[in-house]
Amino acid sequence: MAPNALLALALAAASHALAGDPDITTDFVIPVGTVANPATFTFTGLRSAVQGVGVPPASPFKVTKVSQVEFPVLAGQSVSMAILQYAPGGINALHTHPRSTELLLVVKGWLEVGFVDSANKLFVQTLQTGDMFVFPKGLPHYQLNRDGKYPAVAVSAFGSANAGTVVLPKALFASGIGKDVLAQSFKIDVGTVEKLVAAAAMG
Repeated sequence: MAPNALLALALAAASHALAGDPDITTDFVIPVGTVANPATFTFTGLRSAVQGVGVPPASPFKVTKVSQVEFPVLAGQSVSMAILQYAPGGINALHTHPRSTELLLVVKGWLEVGFVDSANKLFVQTLQTGDMFVFPKGLPHYQLNRDGKYPAVAVSAFGSANAGTVVLPKALFASGIGKDVLAQSFKIDVGTVEKLVAAAAMG
């Protein structure tokens, strides 16, 4: 095979490997049976979240997502976002986004954030209002409002219309994985696993 052909093949493979959401062959995608109009491209589901900025959520942590599930016209656009609200002491527990990087902007309060890379190195940072942090695609990460008095709010942007979220405590301890498997994997006794399974089932 000619060198130019090999180079073209390598570049094509690399671009496919780096791609996010599949490319679409139209300007946009709308649900079958609908006609595009200005309302098609408008999402009003964040109004209450934005109007409530600064008001502690009823639960320790609340996320309001805008993915292609909530806003179908995002399909094929490779973008989505979320508003994250943290009560004092609230945490967005360890999780991953298998299909996207996350870019987080703190808009109220302050947060401790962190992620672990594939070399098992922990990166932790304290973010103030106006600070931005990137969580690389697929890596376990968290956000914690260490302020015991005031709530915090952040906005996250994703490079996928459906970034996916795998909440690690639930994925590991509330998915039905055998307790013996978990005990051997974490080198702990089954009694401890049972406590973790019970805790994961509660929240």
